[in-house]
Amino acid sequence: GHMNIIVAVDNNWGIGLNGKMLVTIPADQRFFRDETVGKVVVMGRRTYEALPAGQPLVKRTNIILTRDKNYTAKGALIVHSKEELLELLKDYRSEDIYIIGGQQIYEMMLEYCNVAHVTKIDYRYEADRYHPNLDQMEDWKITAESDEQTYYDLEYVFQKYERDSATKLDS
Repeated sequence: GHMNIIVAVDNNWGIGLNGKMLVTIPADQRFFRDETVGKVVVMGRRTYEALPAGQPLVKRTNIILTRDKNYTAKGALIVHSKEELLELLKDYRSEDIYIIGGQQIYEMMLEYCNVAHVTKIDYRYEADRYHPNLDQMEDWKITAESDEQTYYDLEYVFQKYERDSATKLDS
């Protein structure tokens, strides 16, 4: 098995601005929760600090990657390098691991993932953080798509991207 990505993007694959998500859609939050509860979520420090409650996501194993050796977060596991992260992730089933952001973490971990749950919002926001554009990558294909959803005047769809191969953790 391989790891999963979960992300909400706009038409430019933008994911954030000034340390915040571009928009909050309740059905997307529900999907995120249903998909990740009981699983392992991997995030960078800024993403962690932007979580609504300012604390680890409940009923999930939270792993935070930060270069800050003194960083602590009660109830979360902290790693300080990609190598340390990959070593820790060997303790879990790869299909139970979800990469949840931000940009640097998505870019770093993309090669280890072969499923991406993408909430695609039909709008162009001002953004300063992005997810790699899977539509421009030949090996990623949309394998499932919801009907169009609306939230007030926003239209969005839930899409599942998959690819045949990804870098395996175990060497």
